[in-house]
Amino acid sequence: MSMILNGFSVGAFDTNCYIIGCEETKEGAVVDPGMDSKKILKRIEESGLIIRKIILTHGHVDHIGALSEVQQATGAEVLIHAEDAGMLTDSRKNLSTYTGQGLDFKEADRLLQDGDKIQVGNIVLDVIHTPGHTKGGISLKGDPDVLITGDALFAGSIGRSDFPGGSHTQLIASIKNRLLDFPPETKVYPGHGPASTIGREKRYNPFLR
Repeated sequence: MSMILNGFSVGAFDTNCYIIGCEETKEGAVVDPGMDSKKILKRIEESGLIIRKIILTHGHVDHIGALSEVQQATGAEVLIHAEDAGMLTDSRKNLSTYTGQGLDFKEADRLLQDGDKIQVGNIVLDVIHTPGHTKGGISLKGDPDVLITGDALFAGSIGRSDFPGGSHTQLIASIKNRLLDFPPETKVYPGHGPASTIGREKRYNPFLR
């Protein structure tokens, strides 16, 4: 089986949104529908995929801003880690109050835990709890060499830990104990910025030395 992965930047915060799909079944998922529903829905249409799931790596507004529009257009179920569930329904917790939007969303359809598996057609994504940026931050492992890291690990950097629920110590532990053990050729697809590899980050990321 082969996995479709289409990443693109959306919104004022240049958040990476990912469309994942199964080549065989044409079922798909959207990871982190940031603040540009028109662009996301156009990419979904171009992909030819039937979106069954919307997966949130965490609950900050720049990653969930277009959630309502994308969910309404696709009818997909919404998945978020249990520790971040409250961020969907509280504009202060998802930080949209502070961007002047005050966005509240419906509760998630499925609350995730570490070790859960998410089925997208014939593709299976493994849920890795990587707290530190938020309490319920997750990464997603798919295919032999695909790792979506949300706002935990970036190319040459790491996520912020100064927001409510953040912890620098916890974030570093999440990255070192849960992500860096993957093979060096594993491709890292972060929540912001360019892609990288585990090998490159282990060798060059100044925050991980």
